Amino acid sequence: MVANLTTPLIGVVSTIAIGRLGDATLLGGVAITSVVFDCLFWLFSFLRTGTVAFTAQALGADETEEIRALLVRGLAIAALIGLGLIILQIPLGVILLDAMGGSAGVTRAARAYFAIRIWSAPIVLANFVVLGWLIGQARAGLALVIQIVINVVNMAATLALVTGMNAGIEGAAVAAVIAETVGLVLGVAVARTIMHQPLNVPRVVLLDRAKLWRMLSVNRDIMIRTAALIAALLFFTAQGARAGDVVLAANAVLNNFLLISAFFLDGLANAAQQLCGQAYGARDRTSFSDAVRLVLSWGFGFAVAVAIVFALFGPALIHIMTANDNVQQTAQEYLWFVVVSPLPAVFAFGYDGIFIGATWAREMRNLMILSLLCFLATWFALRGLGNTGLWIAMLVLYASRGGLQALRYPANLRASFAPIAVPVPA
Repeated sequence: MVANLTTPLIGVVSTIAIGRLGDATLLGGVAITSVVFDCLFWLFSFLRTGTVAFTAQALGADETEEIRALLVRGLAIAALIGLGLIILQIPLGVILLDAMGGSAGVTRAARAYFAIRIWSAPIVLANFVVLGWLIGQARAGLALVIQIVINVVNMAATLALVTGMNAGIEGAAVAAVIAETVGLVLGVAVARTIMHQPLNVPRVVLLDRAKLWRMLSVNRDIMIRTAALIAALLFFTAQGARAGDVVLAANAVLNNFLLISAFFLDGLANAAQQLCGQAYGARDRTSFSDAVRLVLSWGFGFAVAVAIVFALFGPALIHIMTANDNVQQTAQEYLWFVVVSPLPAVFAFGYDGIFIGATWAREMRNLMILSLLCFLATWFALRGLGNTGLWIAMLVLYASRGGLQALRYPANLRASFAPIAVPVPA
């Protein structure tokens, strides 16, 4: 769980560094591109979540060679997808940034950041695979070390480039690329040390048709589910952008709170993926059910703690993240939405981890699409409330994700662990 705490810091550090310059336009540019990259890379988060689930299941089934093959397969796919994003960077930049609806100044700043950070795509996606592979083997401590290194390097490089060398928004993007590169080099070295051999796998194992087809099928459904969630987040950001630069910047500051809480709770989802995946691979229903109860109970406790921290220290954190008085005042008006958000979110993230660990990807996909419709319907009904209606819709998205999966869970559990009928001789 702790390994996920540092993940949102790249966006947070960029926001703080640019926010201290006091220019709402630059802060808005970082806000847009941070969301765009979070969503763009997140679309391929199956490289992490799928790797966690399959690795944990292979661990539970005691398939040592398959564990090694999963890492190599994942890295190959990450390289292909990342290179494709670099090749398509011009149309992607035009489509994604124009769709965000920011002002001319905000969009100009966003383009400068995008043009540099897109080159980290293969590296970021490869890091997804390495981290997922480590977490799937219950090696979260090593994943934590890699994440800490990535974010320490990012903080140091951002301070040096943005504050020390006045490199502006371009410096923040370069810092992110440097940090992800250092993280990947370290991650590959750690993986080779764990395996006690080079990253090579027999072709017959690597290209096993049945395993490849199952992996692609599950990852397809996870990707569709993720796309539906990304659509909601992009819609949220775009509506904020249309409300003006100050509202966009305020929502960007508050979004950092959501990222911290979300990745904190996603750490519990990672625990669910590993524990449930290993129990599922071993066909152990009791261990599976115990893991579900453990994750949800601990998750709710952490959600309450996070909500209390946001309530007590939220105003001070807002002042740290931006020096603009208008942005500070607007962010504080909507702070209570952030304070409440971890409580419904814990069940959304917890059941996400449970469903992914058991590779119930099709059901999770369908329920996420239904949750997206609930989000859009709520916004449409409350659109007259402006940004308030938008934040209420976000809370509804969290609640519907967790609630719908909770209702579906008992049926999936029965179906997945049903006893196998043994023919009785005549």
